[in-house]
Amino acid sequence: MTTPPYQQYPQGVSDKSKIVAGILQILLGSFGVGRFYMGDTKTGVIQLVVSIVTCGLGGIWGLVDGILILVNGGVDGQGRPLRD
Repeated sequence: MTTPPYQQYPQGVSDKSKIVAGILQILLGSFGVGRFYMGDTKTGVIQLVVSIVTCGLGGIWGLVDGILILVNGGVDGQGRPLRD
């Protein structure tokens, strides 16, 4: 029995999905989950801190960020564009 080969993505394209990142950011954006998924830990931590300091009102940033990721795409932590 052989193992199937790993799915190859074009060079320069992230293995992270913009749909998954956008949905995570919309649903759990106040915790920065979408940004952590994308590998952008700095922005994820900032979103988490802003949400804690503003007693949850910083979650609006996560909602808007998630919509922008779904519409415009984004880049992962290494600067590669997210795949569709």
